[in-house]
Amino acid sequence: MEDLEYAGLDTDSEDELPPGWEERSTKGGLIYYVCHMEQRTQWQNPKTGKRKRVAGGLPYGWRQETDANGHSYFVDHVHKRTTYVDPRLAFSEEATRAGALPRQRFDGSSTVMEVLQGADLTGKVAIVTGSSSGIGKPHKGFETARSLALHGAHVILASRHQGRTKEAVNRIRNEWAAATVEGINLDLASLKSVHDFAEAFTSRGIPLHILICNAGVMGLPWSVTPDGLETTFQTNHLGHFYLARFLESSLVSSAPSRIVVVSSESHRFVDLTDGGFEVTLNNLSPSERDYWPMLAYNRSKLCNLLFSKALNDRLARRGVTCNAVHPGNLVSTGLSRHWLCYRLLYALVQPFTKSLQQAAATIVYCACNREIEALGGLYFNNCCQCNPSSYADDPRAASSLWELSERLIREHSGFNGHLC
Repeated sequence: MEDLEYAGLDTDSEDELPPGWEERSTKGGLIYYVCHMEQRTQWQNPKTGKRKRVAGGLPYGWRQETDANGHSYFVDHVHKRTTYVDPRLAFSEEATRAGALPRQRFDGSSTVMEVLQGADLTGKVAIVTGSSSGIGKPHKGFETARSLALHGAHVILASRHQGRTKEAVNRIRNEWAAATVEGINLDLASLKSVHDFAEAFTSRGIPLHILICNAGVMGLPWSVTPDGLETTFQTNHLGHFYLARFLESSLVSSAPSRIVVVSSESHRFVDLTDGGFEVTLNNLSPSERDYWPMLAYNRSKLCNLLFSKALNDRLARRGVTCNAVHPGNLVSTGLSRHWLCYRLLYALVQPFTKSLQQAAATIVYCACNREIEALGGLYFNNCCQCNPSSYADDPRAASSLWELSERLIREHSGFNGHLC
């Protein structure tokens, strides 16, 4: 058999086989075709002439076994069924010549389980903030943590709701008893809580391969945190900034590792300055008189993008990449719980928005997919790189926000020694 390189997901309907033909796969994943009428086999699809192979490893829950005659069969341990048909045939890839560019494999309709098709995350450690909201009404943070855990990762659910975090952990373990998942308290609106969480994690001496900054709030009435800063800004940006800075050494020592910052397309409607590119605190942590909930949220999402870019510039040379993502518009996240009009809007549009599996897909794509392992400082939507706003892509704005964030941490946390 000749060696082939494979790229691009082939889903052409023209690949339907003529009568009497059957599609099978070898143990190594190559696809061949059996003609029962003529009792012969061939590598090329009898209708299209294409050569193909299965994509990646087996889906979650499947195992490949060999019967007494040496034939491969497949066992679905989740649904308790056995078949001689390789489940990966639905995700086969067209064989192409070396050097051919792959087509985009995933898009806005892809699910996180499709992104993780065949992935084995055993030995990987991941932290997902805002991941406890999986009880009653599931959220994308929980779906992200669940999907990583079901593929073998050791997942830490970081959330301020201890009761719901415990229930979320139990829910994942009930689905798969072998899942390695735990919950640790983290309140991003408290710099002391961020410090305690990060210190507790680093003191364990375990690696950190994936950090997903997912938690966020939206539509809050004006309030300040115990640190004296506006709550939306501190929860959505500054808390994650401090967390990532504190965990830098763990990420670097575990390299290659990745950081994913969940942002939003709403970043396009604002900037952070009063002219020029110097970020001002008055815009990020305004007084009650100048506060508007959606403006505060949009600015915090712009902070997420600027922070992600600056963090990647800082860490990429040390084996840590960072990317920002938009999970989808008006997906179920719990963000709307503070604002009645948005709860009504979410309820109206929910049948037309992404599912939780689709919302988590871009997050997990940036956290795990090999295709972008060395890429950082980018913005992804629908599992595809896209351009952010011109302001979000400006290094001067990113540098200004970084300097302001470090100053705020020093002034309000009292933990100066951990900013290097």
